[in-house]
Parts: sequence; C-alpha cells; structure tokens
Amino acid sequence: MHALIIILRILLTTIPSIIFGLERQKAHKPVGFGTFIFVSLGACAMGLVADSMGLENSVALLGATVTGIGFLGAGALIKGSDKVFGFTTASSIWLFAIFGLMIGIGELFISAIMYASVWIVFFIDQHLETKGVGSYQKKIILTTNKLVHEKELRQYLLLYTKKYKTMTFDINKKDNKITITYLIEGSRDSVNKIIKDLYKEPWFESCKIE
Repeated sequence: MHALIIILRILLTTIPSIIFGLERQKAHKPVGFGTFIFVSLGACAMGLVADSMGLENSVALLGATVTGIGFLGAGALIKGSDKVFGFTTASSIWLFAIFGLMIGIGELFISAIMYASVWIVFFIDQHLETKGVGSYQKKIILTTNKLVHEKELRQYLLLYTKKYKTMTFDINKKDNKITITYLIEGSRDSVNKIIKDLYKEPWFESCKIE
C-alpha cells in the first residue's frame, strides 16, 4: 500500500475523532478526547493491516477488533443508584472503532455516512435532553451554611423536577452545615431554575451539578 494512502486514511480518521472527542471532553463525559482518538486510530491501523493482507484473509482480525472494543465500551457504563448511565458513550466508542476500520480498509463513503449520522443523532439527543424528554438525570450536591429542614429544600425540587431521589444526607454539627446529594430527573432549564432560586436563600452556600 502506498505511504500517501496510509497517511491520508489516518488523517481522515484522526481529525473527525478529535472533533467529537473534544465535544465529549467539554461535556465532562467519563470518556473524552484521548479515548476516541486512540480507539479510532487503533481500529484504522487494524483496517490498514487487513487491507494490505487482503480482506478475505482478515475477516477474523476485523471481527476481533470490534468485539474487543465492546469490552472497552462496557467500561464506560456507570452504575447509579438504580440506573446505569453511559450507554451513549459506550456505543459511540464501539461505533468509532468501526468508523476507523472503514477508513482503514478504504470504505470512505460508508465512513462519511457513519460520521454524519453520529452528529445527527447527537444533536437530536442534545435537544431531547434540553427538553427533559426521557430519563435524563443530574446529580446535585447542595451545601447549606446553617442547619435547615429538608422540607425547605424539597419545595424547590417539587416545583421544577419530574422526579427526585435523596442519595446522601450529611450533617456537620460543628460547622452548622448540611450537604445533601439529590438525583433529579428533568430538563436542563429546570435544573437551572432550581439553582437560581436556591441562590437567593440566605442559607445557601454552594451547589455542584454532575
């Protein structure tokens, strides 16, 4: 295989992976920038090897690559209180491996369609999350600067969320502080409204959203 073709295919794999990986990194996802690049580059390399050996003789090699990446994707799943998170990230890792393989064996048209489809699905998913459609959940860690009754906190959750669950409740008597972790379900706007209203309270100290 000509060196120029190899370099071109590697570049065609790396640049799109960098763009998607950066987005995942900015969104603070468990799998970010480096992982997507490494996965797609490794798969591309395997595709290049398979192409140089002859695809007929490399079906097992390509299949093993996709299967192996499946285990890596499984590691991106996060077990929450009663749900598992990270399916989108896990499936995107698997898909980017196939994306790299397609470019590696020279199927540029198929890989272009795959990459465009990834972004289409991603933007639709973002829109659904913004609107609070489905089971989008956020973890809110709230800290007060004095001891307050949980009912005062609960009223804000009932106003703006579809569903919530108290995960941890920590009282610091020495410093008169309470730290509560909630798992809430609702739109991004709902979460922002909760924080905005809580900020007005004199007992509000800090809040962290994960």
